[in-house]
Amino acid sequence: MQIDLSDKTALVTGSTAGIGFATARGLAKAGARVVLNGRNTDKVSTAIEQLRAEVPGSTILGYVGDLATAAGCDALLAQYPSVDILVNNMGIFALQDFFETPDSEWQRFFDTNVMSGVRLSRAYAQGMAKQGWGRIVFLSSESGVNIPVDMIHYGFSKTAQLAVSRGLAKRLAGTGVTVNAVLPGPTLSDGVAELLQEEIKRTGKSLAEVGADFVKAHRPTSIIQRAASVDEVANMIVYVCSKQASATTGAALRVDGGVVDTIV
Repeated sequence: MQIDLSDKTALVTGSTAGIGFATARGLAKAGARVVLNGRNTDKVSTAIEQLRAEVPGSTILGYVGDLATAAGCDALLAQYPSVDILVNNMGIFALQDFFETPDSEWQRFFDTNVMSGVRLSRAYAQGMAKQGWGRIVFLSSESGVNIPVDMIHYGFSKTAQLAVSRGLAKRLAGTGVTVNAVLPGPTLSDGVAELLQEEIKRTGKSLAEVGADFVKAHRPTSIIQRAASVDEVANMIVYVCSKQASATTGAALRVDGGVVDTIV
């Protein structure tokens, strides 16, 4: 399959590292003009330089701003008023017991993980519909289906993304705009690597080995029995952004290694 997005502009939120950066790289390799996003100027600049080096000849742009706020989204829209592909990747996660999670954390997770995508989708989707083509992807998680007891507030935000994704796909029926959610499972992103650093130092094992141990201990239903790489997740995202994925919409596409134990 040859995915060609050379006539498309893609925005990937939260894309200076991890799944977001891997997705931006995949889209750039497919020929898309890619807009990277992050909250830190130096990190955005570094990511732009790195991606241009990895994909020679690519057009890589950037936006520095906090998309968890309405003001941050408005500033982005002023700079980039239209895109063909929107990947709502930006998100946060943290381990915290339900009884120790204050209202402010619930609100922070909702604003970051849910409202950023709501605002941007609301702003960009109508332009996509008018041109008869567009792709919107929400980065949810298997935690949105299999709510983790130690991150209920995170799981709630990921379930909300599934509801928005499915509902918006139906709202855009017949327009040529597809809306899908991608649900990674345990993935060796920068954030997960940071969480596992103490165990890596203690055991002397590699990140991949410690990641596999974590999966076996905490996600025993995993069929692949290891954590996925960021590229494995990005591959699914790039596909659903492609012209070839025109009949895939309203879907919750799992890249969880089989963690969610269901046949549907």
